[in-house]
Amino acid sequence: QVQLVESGGGLVQTGGSLRLSCADSGGTFSFYALGWFRQAPGKEREFVGAITWSAGRTYYSDSVKGRFTISRDNAKNTMYLQMNSLKPEDTAVYYCAAVRTLSTGTSLYNARAYDYWGQGTQVTVSS
Repeated sequence: QVQLVESGGGLVQTGGSLRLSCADSGGTFSFYALGWFRQAPGKEREFVGAITWSAGRTYYSDSVKGRFTISRDNAKNTMYLQMNSLKPEDTAVYYCAAVRTLSTGTSLYNARAYDYWGQGTQVTVSS
C-alpha cells in the first residue's frame, strides 16, 4: 500500500533554505513521476515541481524556478525538494504526490494527474 510521507518542513527566515523529503513508507515505490504541491491558507493548491522517476526529468513552476531543485535518490526511494532563497510567499503546507501512470491528455502540472498524496509538511518563512 502506497504511503507517501513528507519530512523536513519547519520555520526559516527570509533568504534561508530547507530541504523536504518524500518517501513511500509502504515500500512499493513504482511510479512514473513524483511531484510537490503547496497550499497556503485561503488559496488553492498549486504545483511546485515534479520529477519523472526513470529519466529524472524535472519541471518547475515559474514562481520557484531557479530557487527550488527537485532530485531523487533511487537507492533510497526518496524524492527531495531543496528550497533556497525562501520568501514569505513560499509559506504553505507542502504535499508530495505520486503518479502511477500518466494518462493521455494529463499533465504533471495538474493535481488531477496524481494518484497518491502525502499528508503534507508545513513550511513557514518569516520576514
